Amino acid sequence: MFLKIFFSILFICAVAILFWNSTVHDSAKLNHEIRDNRVSSVYPRIKGISLVAPPKPFKENPAHSIRSVNAEWIAVIPYAYTPLNKPEVKYGDNSWQWWGETEQGARKTIVIAKENKLKVMLKPQVYIHKGWTGSLDFANPLDWEQWESQYSGYLLRMASLAEELKVELFCIGTEFNLSAQKRPAFWFDLIAQVKKIYKGKICYSANWDDYAQVPFWDELDYIGISAYFPLSNESEPDTATLKSAWAPYLESLAQFADKHHKQILFTEYGYLTVSGCAGKTWELEKNIRTLSLNEEAQAVAYHALLSSWWDKDFWAGGFVWKWFPDGEGHEGYPEKDYTPQGKKAEEVLRTWYAR
Repeated sequence: MFLKIFFSILFICAVAILFWNSTVHDSAKLNHEIRDNRVSSVYPRIKGISLVAPPKPFKENPAHSIRSVNAEWIAVIPYAYTPLNKPEVKYGDNSWQWWGETEQGARKTIVIAKENKLKVMLKPQVYIHKGWTGSLDFANPLDWEQWESQYSGYLLRMASLAEELKVELFCIGTEFNLSAQKRPAFWFDLIAQVKKIYKGKICYSANWDDYAQVPFWDELDYIGISAYFPLSNESEPDTATLKSAWAPYLESLAQFADKHHKQILFTEYGYLTVSGCAGKTWELEKNIRTLSLNEEAQAVAYHALLSSWWDKDFWAGGFVWKWFPDGEGHEGYPEKDYTPQGKKAEEVLRTWYAR
């Protein structure tokens, strides 16, 4: 009698264990399926375009051409200016500043976007003639403090505009490599001040090779990256080559996103319309006029990026660099510039943004 009861208990336990294992397996499978489906349900992509601030008021509604490629967001960029090696941030007092960069122009651009059902990232940036924000540095702490005071004034002015017009996303800075590393207390304080004014989502745009050094990601809503990752030095690499080159970046960024529990947002992404455009784009820019025009290389690079990233749940989407309203605002070589407008890459973008 005792053995019969004992074996009955063993049988019940065995059945329970098998049921539990089956349930765990099915649960894991379901979680995997849910994760794979986040792209279209939980995490819709940010399908963005960086709109170049035009020198003069719009001749035509810029939303029409943006909508034609199925974009749903624009980045509005009211540039300020820091003279090389000077602790100054100039904005709003420059008679030479383009209309689209002024507060009046930025306001009008945002209003037009809202009227046309486009969401907005307001992205104040600093231009340094013959320099770069990533290299901005001062030996004297007093110079740092002066620059920071003026930058804060500029940024908080833009934060007030973002809150007034109910902008969906606000970027607190772009590619300040040395500043973010050397002056983290300034950035933490600035973020706190922005949050007192602006109630929407906040990001920062780190350079592609510097995002791991930024100390304040946990204070923000996205890990923003200027995504000019070098992939290949070939003149015309195919999609398979570029997707293979993306693989290690995808792995490291997936781990970084998981560490901070935030999605990666490409605050800028794109390619020049030249041979070798998937290489070191900052070096290509210096020789742009001598490089061969190549729409196919640009289109393939776009397709490789989007096909590599689109189904990744840790990727929020991004903003194409860049789009010229009325064909104005370029530097004299729009056929070779980053814009996909009127090129093979435009159709690639239209197809992916339709998803």
